[in-house]
Amino acid sequence: MKKIFLILFVLCHSPLLAKINIITASQDLRSITEFVGKDEVKVESLSNGNFDLHMIEPRPSMVFKLKKADMVVRIGLDLDMWMDSLINAAKNEKIFYGKEGYVDASVGIELMQKPQGKIDASMGDIHIFGNPHYWLNPENGKIIARNIKDGLIRLKPEKKEYFEKNYSDFCLKIDEKMKEWKSIINPLKEKKIITYHNSWVYFAKAFNMDVVANIEPKPGIPPNANHILYLINLIKEKDVHIILVDNFYPTKAAMEIANKTKSKVIILPSSVGGEKEAKDYISLFDFIIKKISAN
Repeated sequence: MKKIFLILFVLCHSPLLAKINIITASQDLRSITEFVGKDEVKVESLSNGNFDLHMIEPRPSMVFKLKKADMVVRIGLDLDMWMDSLINAAKNEKIFYGKEGYVDASVGIELMQKPQGKIDASMGDIHIFGNPHYWLNPENGKIIARNIKDGLIRLKPEKKEYFEKNYSDFCLKIDEKMKEWKSIINPLKEKKIITYHNSWVYFAKAFNMDVVANIEPKPGIPPNANHILYLINLIKEKDVHIILVDNFYPTKAAMEIANKTKSKVIILPSSVGGEKEAKDYISLFDFIIKKISAN
């Protein structure tokens, strides 16, 4: 009997059976990691889907989680700079930059709006490497999944075929859903939109929409009366009917603009978990497309 218990103990604690413990910067990355890793992974996000990823506050509990992590998956492009101090404090060499447990999900993304010329504080919360909201194009979800898949294979090469299969299944699912999503949103093709923050350009590119302005005059800067007046005139001139606002941003300015124009404010989650219906990466877009097309 003792031998049986000993064998069971050894099997349960075998590296071959242990799940890969993964910490992600966002719920979107958590969801995609779970799609690719399935039963081989245990995944936790350091942020919630209804919080602004620019404004996450590092906490000691996050350091503790990173100490035990086998892999970390980051958004990159300076959007999750708050993770730098956490990783350094955790002193877990497995997840340091360049190590086998470090994954930057942005690798290989065709970046939009990379600033040119001199960059300074007067430009607002500018991202020097390009717009970091790339996960809002579902096609980029496949690139994110590839980066995660490669990281998983580095940690468990014996499961390569398993991870490759899950990755392929995820890509096929995205391809199928893209046809469905485009057919639903097709009546809004080439429509001009305004957004609160500059977070929807990748989404607009994926679904052939045109972001003509942001309510923030500069990233992270609230609008003043002059900018609101400018937007009201722009909406009338360009015949804009849709104003998209991430559900963690204030809606006062958007509502004021809508009341003085024929535009409609649509409040949306921009990450998994931002609404209860957006429980994973696929249902996030189901929710977004349904809500936009209903207005």
